[in-house]
Amino acid sequence: MKVGLYTRTPDESTTQPLADILSRNGLSTIELSSQSQVGDLSDVDVVLSVGGDGTLLSSVHLIGATGIPVLGVNFGHLGFLTTANKENVSQMVESLKAGDYNIEKRTLLKVAMSEGGENPQFVLNEVLMHRTLDNPLLRVRVYVDGQYLANYSGDGLIVATPTGSTAYSLSCGGPILTPDSGCVVITPIGAHTLTLRPMVLSDKVSILLQPEGESSKLMLGTDSTSRLISSSQSVVLSRHENELRLIRLPRQNFFSALRNKLLWGSSKYENDKNSMH
Repeated sequence: MKVGLYTRTPDESTTQPLADILSRNGLSTIELSSQSQVGDLSDVDVVLSVGGDGTLLSSVHLIGATGIPVLGVNFGHLGFLTTANKENVSQMVESLKAGDYNIEKRTLLKVAMSEGGENPQFVLNEVLMHRTLDNPLLRVRVYVDGQYLANYSGDGLIVATPTGSTAYSLSCGGPILTPDSGCVVITPIGAHTLTLRPMVLSDKVSILLQPEGESSKLMLGTDSTSRLISSSQSVVLSRHENELRLIRLPRQNFFSALRNKLLWGSSKYENDKNSMH
């Protein structure tokens, strides 16, 4: 098995100890970064994303349509997408060697601009439209499969995948979607109309975001990157034909990640309950 060690920027102090452990267990490695090319992945079996969720998001854009599974090693903070951490690297290596792990398939969204000549790109978490400091209000008309849904006015608008539902969308009051739900959620940010609430849609639809306003700029965020676009540029979102294959180690799943990261439940209650059986 050949393992790609991905960091956003080359950092031997982070990757070398991990590479040494993998080597001692008979696994070869190659170092990858945001400057790497897809060709560097030609004989890679698994990619280890070393960092936090932001690093894993970055790795997805390198992996692209290769279908190579990725496992997040958490050197960051919250880490919804990361599976292992510094304390259980040995267990992670043993699981990789034995093929003892599960794979969660995560939806990707295709992002296409109405003008600008750019090729469609994809996102794992969300697409975000947000007002700039020069604009007191963002207005966006939203269409679903060509049917007018609503005119959203406020600070911004998020369209999130199930993976992204536990990111910015969640902090803005959006629901948590399970990875296999087959849904996306539209979540307004600071809506000026209180009745505009988060809305869950099938991921089989096409969503058109059409900004309103003349000769103004707005911020378009795609996962962990952002740039300014003109209000004349519409954005079309649809489910990408490819998926991310996310590795979960034994006894780990989406719900265990929620419990651990959001601190759901009481460990004392669980211990007392288990002691009764």
